[in-house]
Amino acid sequence: MKNNQPVGVLGAGSFGTAIAMLLSRNVDVLLYSRKQEVVDVINQSHENLGIRLSKRVRGTTSLEEIAETCNLLFPVVPSDNFRGLMQEISPFLHPFHIMIHGTKGFDVAGADIDILPDQPLLKEQVSTMSEVILQETVVVRVGCLSGPNLATEILQGQPTATVIGSRFDEVIDIGKKVLSSPSFHVFGTYDLIGAELAGALKNIIAIGSGILRGIGLGKNIQAMLITRGLVEMVYFGKAMGATSQAFFGTAGIGDLVATATSKESRNFTFGYRLGQGEKLSEIQASMPELAEGVRTLKIANLLAKQYKLHVPITQTLYKIVFENFEIERAIEFLMRYPYDVDVDFM
Repeated sequence: MKNNQPVGVLGAGSFGTAIAMLLSRNVDVLLYSRKQEVVDVINQSHENLGIRLSKRVRGTTSLEEIAETCNLLFPVVPSDNFRGLMQEISPFLHPFHIMIHGTKGFDVAGADIDILPDQPLLKEQVSTMSEVILQETVVVRVGCLSGPNLATEILQGQPTATVIGSRFDEVIDIGKKVLSSPSFHVFGTYDLIGAELAGALKNIIAIGSGILRGIGLGKNIQAMLITRGLVEMVYFGKAMGATSQAFFGTAGIGDLVATATSKESRNFTFGYRLGQGEKLSEIQASMPELAEGVRTLKIANLLAKQYKLHVPITQTLYKIVFENFEIERAIEFLMRYPYDVDVDFM
């Protein structure tokens, strides 16, 4: 990538905007939105979502323009829109492009996750976002941006770190070059699948943590949920090809703690409102952006059946969110669940 070449961000939501602002400390940024009115405000007022943008950030509605202008692209869109975006931009991409996505979820092309819960979801039907990029485009050098990355704190300039997972040194190196700053440190890992799974699965536990706070419970049981939830994340990860070590660094425990304890997290907020007595439909209708963990919970519940995993927190949360299972009864069940040992995967 040439020193004066802009970097592209695909998706102008809160996290995409935060990534654009981080990048603008080092490079010019082209920020894609499919909405012309959003791009007009970005270019005329240097604002998006009420956030004041650097003048180094320019908006566009053209995928062709962003692909022709930028060799390095950061796709940051919801997981259910990700494959469609890759299909749209694919005609304009070349093998020299590099993609580092910031989407924390799963793709289930060819599967209906709203089907009856007892219908199996096969492994080949589930893809990470890096796999979707490889399936739908000619891009070879891919990576993922994992947490902890609460957009609000990043936009406030608070110090934090992130992890770029990739099998390619040049992807990690270029990601560090364009994102690093005195308040934003970038780690690298070769365990791409581990970083992606940790980023997706922790959103489920964040929903559960929010529920506990919503009904007024304290830190002790929240800590129990987070630690036992981490165990379940490891079980999923090992079943899907990741190492357990992937879940014990910044992208695992770090992202989990941040997301499962902060009201700035959409998934925690979703759970909190559920614990306060609001209905699923009411919360989804009023949240400005998707709580990715809601969709991930559906997928994880089906995967648990397919892999025959013992993941009581995940399965109980599914019943709370989608089957109106009483929260107090769910907590009573989890407290009595016969956990044999505390840690059994080291």
